[in-house]
Amino acid sequence: MPTTRNSKTIARVAVPAPLYRLFDYRLPKGCQDLPPGVRVSAPFGQRKLTGVVVACVAQSELPASKLKAVTAVLDEQPCLSEEIMQLLQWAAGYYQHPVGEVIHTALPVRLRQGKANAPQTESCWAATVESLEQAAEQLARAPKQRKLLSVVLDHPGISESRLNDLLDNWRGAMRSLQQKQLVMQRDNRISPACEQEPVAAHQPNAEQQQIIDTIQAQAQHATHLLHGVTGSGKTEVYIRLAEHAIEQGKQVLLLVPEISLTPQLTERFAQRLRQPVAVMHSGLNDAERHRIWHAAAQGELAMLVGTRSAVFTPMPQLGLILVDEEHDNSYKQQDGFRYHARDVAIVRAKRLDIPVLLGSATPSLESLFNAEQKRYLLHRLHSRAASRHTTRLELIDMRRQPIVEGLSEKLLSNIARHIEQGNQVMLFLNRRGFAPLLLCHDCGWTTRCHRCDAHMTWHKSRNRLRCHHCDSEAPTPTQCGECGSEQLIALGSGTERIENLLAERFAGVGLCRIDRDTTRRKGALQDKLAQVKSGEAQILIGTQMLAKGHDFPDVTLVGILDTDQALYSADFRASEHLAQLIVQVAGRAGRAHKAGEVQIQTHHPDHPLLQTLLHQGYEAFSHSALQERRAAGLPPYSHMMLLRCEATRADAADAFMREAREALQHSASEYGGEYGSGAVSIFGPLPAPMEKRAGRWRSQIILQSTRRKPLHLCARAAIARITQMKSAKKVRWSLDVDPVDTY
Repeated sequence: MPTTRNSKTIARVAVPAPLYRLFDYRLPKGCQDLPPGVRVSAPFGQRKLTGVVVACVAQSELPASKLKAVTAVLDEQPCLSEEIMQLLQWAAGYYQHPVGEVIHTALPVRLRQGKANAPQTESCWAATVESLEQAAEQLARAPKQRKLLSVVLDHPGISESRLNDLLDNWRGAMRSLQQKQLVMQRDNRISPACEQEPVAAHQPNAEQQQIIDTIQAQAQHATHLLHGVTGSGKTEVYIRLAEHAIEQGKQVLLLVPEISLTPQLTERFAQRLRQPVAVMHSGLNDAERHRIWHAAAQGELAMLVGTRSAVFTPMPQLGLILVDEEHDNSYKQQDGFRYHARDVAIVRAKRLDIPVLLGSATPSLESLFNAEQKRYLLHRLHSRAASRHTTRLELIDMRRQPIVEGLSEKLLSNIARHIEQGNQVMLFLNRRGFAPLLLCHDCGWTTRCHRCDAHMTWHKSRNRLRCHHCDSEAPTPTQCGECGSEQLIALGSGTERIENLLAERFAGVGLCRIDRDTTRRKGALQDKLAQVKSGEAQILIGTQMLAKGHDFPDVTLVGILDTDQALYSADFRASEHLAQLIVQVAGRAGRAHKAGEVQIQTHHPDHPLLQTLLHQGYEAFSHSALQERRAAGLPPYSHMMLLRCEATRADAADAFMREAREALQHSASEYGGEYGSGAVSIFGPLPAPMEKRAGRWRSQIILQSTRRKPLHLCARAAIARITQMKSAKKVRWSLDVDPVDTY
C-alpha cells in the first residue's frame, strides 16, 4: 500500500547502548507503523545492533537526510507484548537506567543476537522406571549409566542441551540405557513436568486454609505478605493458590532467589498441578532459555518458576505472581540495570490487576513497614505445619573457652550426640576456604590482595591464595614477604578447615561440604544434595547456599559458627541481614517429626540483636529495628539512592565525584521551592566501605529524601548533566535506586 504524508514510517528504536534516549530510523520502503515490541536490525555507529521498536511516528525532530534506515525488520509479530513494553519503560524511568539496555534485559540472548523467534525442537529424555532400585541389577556394573539414569530421574524430560550442561560424554551411556529400555527419547520444547508421578495433596491446616480463602476471594490486585515461620507450610499455600489460578485458565509466575531452590520447588508443583511447569534461571544455556521463554510467551506454560530476570517474561494469561523468600538480596540486580525483581513484580501485578503474594519467614523491614501502613495485607503462619516440635535456640559463649579450629567443645560434643542418635547435623559458616589469611608470626605481615583492600584466603586443598572479591590468585607463600620468616600462621577458619577437623574427629561419618568451591563442576550441587537426602552424609558444612529453602528432615542440630563479624558492621542494613540469616539457617533444624536444636557460637552473647532473637523472635527484632530506622530517618522511613563511581586512578574518581556533587546540588536546589528547602539531602563523596576493589578506586554519594518524587526529579536532572561531563568518560559510574547495601 502506498504511503501517505501522515504515514508512520519513522521508528523510535531502543538500542542496547548506555544512552538515555531512543533513536529515530526510517523504515524500509513499503513498511509503516510497526507495533511496539518488534525487533529490527539497525546501524549504530560502525556496528549493526538489534533494536526494539518502542513507537512509530510520522515525523522526526531530525531532518530526513540525517536519519539512517532500518536494515531489516526481524519479526512479523512483536517479541515483547504491549504489557511488558510498558513495564520495561516504567522500570527504565524508575531505576534511572538507559531504556535500550532495560528492554534488552527482557530478551533471551538468542533474540538479542537477532536470531529468529522460533525455537527449534530438541530431543528430550525420560526414564521408564520410577527409581534407581528398579534398575539396580541391570546397572550393577555400569556406574556411569547409573549416574546418568539418576540425572534423568531427577529431571524428567531433560533436554540434550541441559544434559550437556550437567554431564560430559553422556551419549554413549544414554545409548546403553536406551538399549536396556530404561529411558525413552522424544521431541519436546518444554519439559513434560506434568508427567511427574502424582502425590497426594496435604490437607491445609486452619491457618493455611484461612489465608488461601482470603486471597482467593480477592481476585483483583492486592499485595499479600505471608509471614510464616520456617516449616510452616508456605509452599502449600503457594500450591493451592496456583491450582486455583490454573483452574481459571490463568498462568502463574513463581520467583525464587536462588538456582539451587528451583529443582525441588518445580518438582513439588509439577507433582501437584499436573500441568506444564518450567524453570528459567541463569544456569540454562541460551537455546533452552529461549525455548522456555517462547513457551511462556505463547501461553503454553501453566507455570514458570524463575530467578530474578524471569519477572520480565511475557505471559499473556498471567493471573498470579508468587515471590518466595521475598526478603532475599538476590532479587536485587547489583550491576548494570539495578532493578529489584520483587518490587517490579508488585508493579507488574498492579498493572495487570492481579494478586501478588510475597512469602518469607523473615520479611524485609520494607515489606513489614508497608504492611503496617496497610499497603500490603499481612497474613501469618505461626506454627510449623508438619512438626510436633519447636526448635530450641541457644547461644554458646565462646569467651575464655577452649576452641578447636573455630569450634567449641560444647558444640563438638553435641555434634557427637546427634550423630550417635542417627540424625544429621548442619554447620553454617559463611566463609569458604581453609583460613581467611596467613600471618607472619615474626613481623605481622599478612597476605593482602594487591588489587583490593582485603586479605587473600588460603585454600589449602589447592595450595593457593585467592581473593574472594576480585578472584585474583597466587601460589601459597612458603615464607614471609617482608622478613623472610617461615613462621606463617593460618588465622581464622573457613569451611575447608572445619571439614578437615570434623573428618579427623568423626572418622567414618559421612561429610558433605557445600560451597562455591565444591559445587563448581557440572551437577556437583545436585550430587551433594542427593548425598544429604539419602543419609549418606550425616554432617553438612556449608555457606549461604545452605541457608534457605532446603528441606532436610533428618537435620536435628544446626550450628552457626560465626556471627560476630556482622554484629558491628557500618552498613545500616547489616543487623537486618544477620537476623534474617540466623533465622533462615536455624529453620533447617527440626523440620519433620524430630526435635531440633540451634546453637550459635559468639563472643558477644549479650548483644541486643542476639538476645532479642533468642527470647522474642524475629517479629520482636523487626519491630525494634523499625523503631531505630524511624529515629534515624533511614529507609523505609526515607528514600535513598547511591551514586557509585570507580576508576583505575583515585584522582579520576575524586574529580568525577566533585563534579557530580555540584550537578546534584544544582538539581536539588531546583526543587527547593516546590518541596521545601532541603527536600533532598546529599552526603559525600565518601569512600566505599571497600575503597579499592579489583584494582579500581571506589567512591559514592548518598542521596536521601523523605519523599520519593523530589529525589527522582533531582536524580533525573543530575543525570542529564553528568552524562555531559568530561570526567564521566574516565570512570565507571552508576545510580543505584533503593540500594540494598552500601558496599
